[in-house]
Amino acid sequence: MKGVGQMYKGQVRSPALVIILSIVTCGIYAWYWIYKMSEELQRATGKSTISPGVELLLCIVTCGIYPIYWFYKYGKMITEAQEQAGLNAEDNAVLYLLLAIFGLGVVNMALMQSAVNKIWEQDII
Repeated sequence: MKGVGQMYKGQVRSPALVIILSIVTCGIYAWYWIYKMSEELQRATGKSTISPGVELLLCIVTCGIYPIYWFYKYGKMITEAQEQAGLNAEDNAVLYLLLAIFGLGVVNMALMQSAVNKIWEQDII
């Protein structure tokens, strides 16, 4: 397990901009965001079961079924990253799952981006 001082820091993104870009690009930015979020959280937690490219491919070829699982899985990874960063861990994986089931993936993206921004903004040196 990584020490707190060795944690990978991902890119801080505006949750509002993530939503706007996803809508304006008709979902293309959402695919990019899923790839980058997969990559950053795998590096931060040290868990890399499936490459980010394969995660993205599964999201596309399953016509929206795999992203439901993806939101749950990466919700759990966010909780792990929060623990590793020394933050109060909030396990919102079930919330992300329910929002995805009801077609509110864009809300998930904003919530998840906000959660990881708090991790990336930590002064952990």
